[in-house]
Amino acid sequence: MKVQDIMQTNVITISPNTEIKEIAKLLCDHHISGVPVIDLFGNLIGIVSEGDLLHKETHPRVPDAVGFLGALIYYRGVKQYESDLKKLVALKASEIMTHEVITLEKDAAIEEAASLMINHNVKRLPIMENGKMVGIITRKDVIKVLIEE
Repeated sequence: MKVQDIMQTNVITISPNTEIKEIAKLLCDHHISGVPVIDLFGNLIGIVSEGDLLHKETHPRVPDAVGFLGALIYYRGVKQYESDLKKLVALKASEIMTHEVITLEKDAAIEEAASLMINHNVKRLPIMENGKMVGIITRKDVIKVLIEE
């Protein structure tokens, strides 16, 4: 079975300028955990998930550091700390979205989708055709296949 057989094609999307409160309301109203961000030309440029929004309500994760000759040397997590800070002060989608979106072509096997979701710890995959998003699948969509088999 291919992902195009189970993908949702009526995908709710947002623009990069969508405000954070509007995104939160959209996720709650439609019972979804994430939403793709599409530019004026219809290109997928990011995704905003519940996890991204949670950064607004928490403190940034402090990077691990070691003291050496009276100075702190950060050896892990500096990029994550910077990302957390940016999301903490974000006001719109472009400032909080995840830019590196894991996608899949519509003719890919469902097993490949499941593997990507597990390996990259994502809950949804935008489905692409010729560089444009044509649908989306979620973990729930993949699990439904198990029920139907």
